[in-house]
Amino acid sequence: MPLHAITEMYGEDGLRLRFDLEIARLAEPDRRMLSTALALAEELHAGDRRTREPYLNHLLRSALRVLHHYRVTDVDVVAAALLHDSVEDHAPELCGRPAGEPTQQDIDDALAALATRFNTRVARLVEAVTNPLPEEGTDRHEQYRVHVARSLAAEPWARVIKASDFTDNAVGLIYTLPKLHAKLARKYWPLVPVLRDLIRRPDTPLADDVKDRIMRQLDLAVSRLDAILRTTSRVDGSR
Repeated sequence: MPLHAITEMYGEDGLRLRFDLEIARLAEPDRRMLSTALALAEELHAGDRRTREPYLNHLLRSALRVLHHYRVTDVDVVAAALLHDSVEDHAPELCGRPAGEPTQQDIDDALAALATRFNTRVARLVEAVTNPLPEEGTDRHEQYRVHVARSLAAEPWARVIKASDFTDNAVGLIYTLPKLHAKLARKYWPLVPVLRDLIRRPDTPLADDVKDRIMRQLDLAVSRLDAILRTTSRVDGSR
């Protein structure tokens, strides 16, 4: 059953059960590490909502897609998928400070905290998919695109996490409130060619049929993003 369909029918409990079933085949130390990562994600994102659902659902779907659809059992990669928004959204809390707008010091210390709690590889993978702080005078969407292209070029396993995250965001855009569609479509559209190139690279550590699956998901994302942007263009004359 598609992950968003599980969400619609069974909610967070259904995703948690599916996650437990997926990790049951892993060694006990790996299961323990992933349970710890999930608990930390739940703690950090406890008050967060993703329009109609708890934010944790997005993190569970991202990790489940990596485990099941991408057939990745590398525990560091799955843990980083669960924690991929932890530094970007909750850097101060992650390093024991009050919630608030993060500074670069907060981000650096949060990554160090992840390295201590898990390992340096998990922290490095999370860092690769963490958006940098906004640069004054720079278009935020362009900064996002450039960051993804540069950071993922150097981290093949982080491409796997980003592909799952992007699939959940862009293909799953139809599950988001309509008033957010145009804004998010403009954010996601420039990333499609970047991800196509990165996933196709020989050093991307996925089987060919998995890469083909991701390409089909990117095609689906394009069709949905294009429909939203064409509708927006007819309404306000913009793209």
